Amino acid sequence: MCGRGRCTLRPDDVANACGVDLAEGGGSDGPDLATFRPSYNLSPGAYLPVVARRTTKDEDDGTMPVLTCMRWGLVPSFTSKNDKPDYFRMFNARSESIREKPSFRRLVPKNRCLVAMEGFYEWKKDGSKKQPYYIYFKDGRPLVFAALYDCWHNAEGESIYTFTILTTSSSSKLQWLHDRMPVILGDKSSINTWLNGSASESDSVAIPYEGPDLVWHPVTPAMGKTSLDGPECVKEVQVKPPEKGSIIKFFKKPLAPGDAFKDVKKEEDESSEGIIHVDLLDKVQKSKTQIRIKPKEEEEQITKKRGVEKSISPALDGKDLKKQRRTVKDDGGGRATLLSYFGKS
Repeated sequence: MCGRGRCTLRPDDVANACGVDLAEGGGSDGPDLATFRPSYNLSPGAYLPVVARRTTKDEDDGTMPVLTCMRWGLVPSFTSKNDKPDYFRMFNARSESIREKPSFRRLVPKNRCLVAMEGFYEWKKDGSKKQPYYIYFKDGRPLVFAALYDCWHNAEGESIYTFTILTTSSSSKLQWLHDRMPVILGDKSSINTWLNGSASESDSVAIPYEGPDLVWHPVTPAMGKTSLDGPECVKEVQVKPPEKGSIIKFFKKPLAPGDAFKDVKKEEDESSEGIIHVDLLDKVQKSKTQIRIKPKEEEEQITKKRGVEKSISPALDGKDLKKQRRTVKDDGGGRATLLSYFGKS
């Protein structure tokens, strides 16, 4: 496709590039050429000098090539006069289908034209990023594109001439960049065929341009904004090659020094935490078992103790009780003697 371009040419340079000599019968028509503003960063909606064949009373065949100014972005003539024109809707037309779509097929016989630019821009997608490239002829001559034009009348009664640039499949050398490219008419013969030939003959020139003189280079991504308009738009910039392992780096951040050891320690800690948890759980279960068993053991011990006491208490008869109640003798000093604690055998 072709949605951005550079045209800083003078109108006379455009006419010469299209093979029209204004001094030998070629003329100007339509809006004043003063509406054209040279730009390094053109987009749809801009005015551009265009060479087209127009009906005239001075020629026997009724038409002659003229240099006029048209807006980029086709607005079909059957568009309602009250509609707001959308120049981005049809700024390109696929050459393979122009005879099928109503907006274009009625224009092929008599509404073919030529658009000249010094170069155009195309973007290469690299993931989420897009890198623009400037494409041009190595010797600096203008690129001449095949185009179709139409005239639309708005609510104010103005006649608005608009055009669309034809595209075709990309050349073998540009397939890496994009699958489409504008139809470039690289010599006088193809230019004459598109402008002056029959409708059937025009199909033969709507093909990819394979010439070795078409070159390109990367430019600043800042030119994606139309507000940037100057020589810096076409200045070559250096593009960093993709780093090895960029896919891995996309999914995982690089490890800082010592992070690898932290990860290992973290794994060890996590695994040890699992072991501690199991041990602790085991101990808790055991302690619960002990807590359940302890009251039963105590009960059995108490029962046994009571049994012993019961077995001993009946042996004590009245005689033994009298012996236990005997008065303890003292040693005369008010203190009990050792013998007084023991009864007579």
